[in-house]
Amino acid sequence: MTFKPTVLKVEPERELRWLGRLLVPGIFDGGHSFRVEPAGEGRVRFTQAERFGGVLVPVFGKKMLEQTRRGFEAMNEALKQRVEAR
Repeated sequence: MTFKPTVLKVEPERELRWLGRLLVPGIFDGGHSFRVEPAGEGRVRFTQAERFGGVLVPVFGKKMLEQTRRGFEAMNEALKQRVEAR
């Protein structure tokens, strides 16, 4: 899927957040965020989240949410392996 999200927040080394929309607001919107928070000496907590909204979410949402979840898990695992290899 290709979309052109609107960046809502950029805080270097802490947070990146954007909002993607299908056609017009309220049809199928997806807000995504990446956060990095201190978690003790030499450690951080990485969190990513997606929030869907709009009238088409009940129709297409279940499949989209499952694909998104699998993508998050794959990205998280790849990031974990890369970081732990350092």
